[in-house]
Amino acid sequence: MTINSQKEFRAINISVLTISDTRTEETDTSGNILSKKVIEKGHGLSHKQIVKDNKEDIKKILLDWCADEKVGVIITTGGTGLTGRDTTPEVLDEIKDKDIPGFGELFRLISYKKIGTSTIQSRAMAILCKGTYIFALPGSSGAVTDAWENILKFQLDSRFEPCNFINLIPRLNEK
Repeated sequence: MTINSQKEFRAINISVLTISDTRTEETDTSGNILSKKVIEKGHGLSHKQIVKDNKEDIKKILLDWCADEKVGVIITTGGTGLTGRDTTPEVLDEIKDKDIPGFGELFRLISYKKIGTSTIQSRAMAILCKGTYIFALPGSSGAVTDAWENILKFQLDSRFEPCNFINLIPRLNEK
């Protein structure tokens, strides 16, 4: 993976949403990891919030953040499993303009190397909603670290070659 140091790094604003019935600000390990990594990379942290596993509440927050022109990326953690309360993928299906199927596929490949076939229980995914990228990650600290270190820190770097998500932002709402 190549970072072209001749190009200028372009910071974007990223929002982090933890979806959990049990996490608090003190126990939100995954949300705190993501927030720290966003800032360490040089991006802005627009929002950091925790919401219970409630479809309508999740949907409202995501749509509000997508309507904020200052937000380029949203990363969620939690709610991607198989239990009855895990509804993050269903919410994303309701609000998406486009799927980014390769994200979930690549995440599960990376995860498979660490946790084996247990990765099939993850419904990690990515979409575009109103010109905003949304990446839905599992709630574990290992999963968010793997996603950031192996996918997102590269794809959210304008210097990454041969292509990256950042350079596409100006064209995402083309008609």
